Formats: sequence, structure tokens, C-alpha cells
Amino acid sequence: MDSRIMIVDDEDMIREAVEILLETEGMDIVTAAGGEECLGHLKAGFRGVILMDIMMPGMDGWDTIREIVEQGFYEGNVIVMLTAMDAPDEKMEGLQEYVSDYITKPFNAGDLLDSLRYYQSLLQPETGIV
Repeated sequence: MDSRIMIVDDEDMIREAVEILLETEGMDIVTAAGGEECLGHLKAGFRGVILMDIMMPGMDGWDTIREIVEQGFYEGNVIVMLTAMDAPDEKMEGLQEYVSDYITKPFNAGDLLDSLRYYQSLLQPETGIV
């Protein structure tokens, strides 16, 4: 069974487009419009790949990752940043080790799928990496 994917993005159009793309590939999707909603899914037991936008109002991607780590939700999850940013952000200091990949918007659908499948495979129990 494939792990789930959580799409965290404040832009409805991006969130919905990625959700449709991934669902057509048979992936189990959860969406969150921001950091607080993401943390709510994690508190409810979500485990899988978190596709996280950086630039969001309120709790941005880096603030959300900081909370994920501080609240102990990192284990059993892989974080992949999906961002329009082309330059490093000073807020990422000390958090880079928790991010497995950076995918820039606009993204290539095939590359995104390949990347997510790879990170899902790392979370499968038979690999022993969980």
C-alpha cells in the first residue's frame, strides 16, 4: 500500500491541480490550505509525503516544518518543498535537514510524480527506512 501525500498550499488552484494529477495516478491525497491545517492532519495521524509550499500567509512552510519537528511529527513523514522561490530563505536555517527535496513552480508533472513515488517508496515498511 502506498503512503499518503499531503498537499500544503494556500493557493486553491495549485492545490487542486496537484491533487487531480496525483489522484489520476492512484495516489491517496490529503490537502491543507496552510500550516495549521497541516498540523491538524498530522495530529490526526497522517503519515506519508508532505508536499509543502514555502510562501503562505500566517504560518509559512518553514514555520510549519519547525512545528512538525518540535511536536514530534517528523518521524514517518518525508517533506518535499514545492515552491516558487528561487533564492534561499534565511528562515530555512537549521531546517534544511528535514527537507528531502525542493521542486520549483512551475513544475514538470512527470518529474513531480517520479519524485513523489521515490519518497513514497522510502516510507514502505519492507524497505526498513520508516
